[in-house]
Amino acid sequence: MIEIGLAEYSSMAEAIGIISTLFVILYFSKKQMQSLSIDLETKILNDLDDKINGLTHKMIENPSLIKVVSKDEDFSSELAFSYHVLYTFAHAFHMYQRKVVNDNEWSGWLRWIKSAFQHGDLYNIWKNNIELEKWFDPAFQKFINNEIIPSVKK
Repeated sequence: MIEIGLAEYSSMAEAIGIISTLFVILYFSKKQMQSLSIDLETKILNDLDDKINGLTHKMIENPSLIKVVSKDEDFSSELAFSYHVLYTFAHAFHMYQRKVVNDNEWSGWLRWIKSAFQHGDLYNIWKNNIELEKWFDPAFQKFINNEIIPSVKK
């Protein structure tokens, strides 16, 4: 029978310790890379949203510019501003979906969205004046139609 001495046990323990440390490092480095990827994508989305925000500001200031992107409708400044508000709500919604906005911040946004639909004219504009399929993605439409509209029906 082969006898293993204390030195051999010590060497095996060291090897196991080194290998486990490498696995732990690999695991956390992979997690950090995923986090960096999400952060980069979120930054890109925020930059794009800033660009849309700038464009909508210009269109609110001069509604005749809207004809550049849509010849179908005659936009009033009220309707242009409604699009701007809805794009802002959509951005907040998407940042919440991506877990960039925490639950506490989202509850504030949610109250604001519901208040805008309940106390302003946004409900009527959403239902009657906005071509949803052209301008808003299905997830945001579903959120408004299934969660906001039923809670504020007029």
